[in-house]
Amino acid sequence: MRVVHRFFAAVTVLISTAAIAPAQTIDDLNLQIHGYATQGFLYTNQNNWNTTNSSDGSPAWTEAVVNLTVQPQSKLRIGVQARYMLLGNFGNTITLDYAQADYQASDLFGFRVGKVKTPVSLFNESQDIDPTQLWVLLPQSIYPISSRSSTLAHYGGVVYGKVSLGERRGKLEYRAFGGERVISSDDALFQALLANGISMPNGLAGPTFGGTLRWIAPIHGLVFGASENSGTASGALTAGSYQGTLSVPQYRQTFYFGRYEHNRFMLAGEYNRTQDLITMAIPAVGSAAAANDLRPFYAMSTYRISDKLSAGLYYSYFLDHKAALTSSRYQKDWALTARYDFSPFLYAKLEQHWMDGTGEGFIASDNPNLQPTTRMSLLKLGVSF
Repeated sequence: MRVVHRFFAAVTVLISTAAIAPAQTIDDLNLQIHGYATQGFLYTNQNNWNTTNSSDGSPAWTEAVVNLTVQPQSKLRIGVQARYMLLGNFGNTITLDYAQADYQASDLFGFRVGKVKTPVSLFNESQDIDPTQLWVLLPQSIYPISSRSSTLAHYGGVVYGKVSLGERRGKLEYRAFGGERVISSDDALFQALLANGISMPNGLAGPTFGGTLRWIAPIHGLVFGASENSGTASGALTAGSYQGTLSVPQYRQTFYFGRYEHNRFMLAGEYNRTQDLITMAIPAVGSAAAANDLRPFYAMSTYRISDKLSAGLYYSYFLDHKAALTSSRYQKDWALTARYDFSPFLYAKLEQHWMDGTGEGFIASDNPNLQPTTRMSLLKLGVSF
């Protein structure tokens, strides 16, 4: 019910904002409708990835996205995006990626309200747009695909702007946000609980706030930035006939990133530290707590070989400094990818991963004989409009 209320709250914001503008025709509103659909195929030499039967080869990865944008005034833009996703046991439903009204008064100041994308890290605001990405999978140490819907957006607002530092000092972009984050009940965070008969029927929800600063250097194509994201979350859990709560009394994420683009070449890297404490309490049974200290990073490079063909390579690393000394506390992942654009609307991606460790994407309940290393091949076909 809380999710339904949030949906109608977001839609109400958009309708109310649109009402500010006088009556206009469809042409005056600059209506645009876009979207894409993708089909993925997965194969792993051992271990099943993200609840799929990938060790036997699996097509259980389908997405379809539609977004609608109107611009009733020169400074006001309203947008909504809906997504269908199926990845193994994740998704298989239609979700609201965002529903936001964006008013930009000037380069110095603007704001968004509704269900808005969370402006943290280098790729969080663009990770939902597959046609613009070279990669089948962004580095999973920081952008796990099974948690994308939970990390992409929050209910609340964002203020943003850009300040010139002078011709020789570049520009400074700022974004600050606050509101409520919702972690869906089928998020990968809860998969280990589900395997032990514990469910989170309404997921987790709680306040979130933070911001990002980006320095756009006077050297063309060079950007450095840092983000901060903090908050709390809680939700009801069910374990058979028992009821209880799961809560995150405090979490904090810090990101540092950089990117350099020149002609056909791009180089990027990012470091993140996430600290949190997760507590679980079942009055009739007892309570337990677990602390996490995650320190992932990646380095990537891409090159556009021709107008139709692009390639890339990244190394992604994940480590939980407070986890038990098993292969699930870390993951090292080399990824090599290629993308071919048959036309402006049809593309294919082929990607190979060499993984050491099982810290992201591998669930013990799907892998009775979980191995410490995995080789994974991915193929994705996409069409956009």
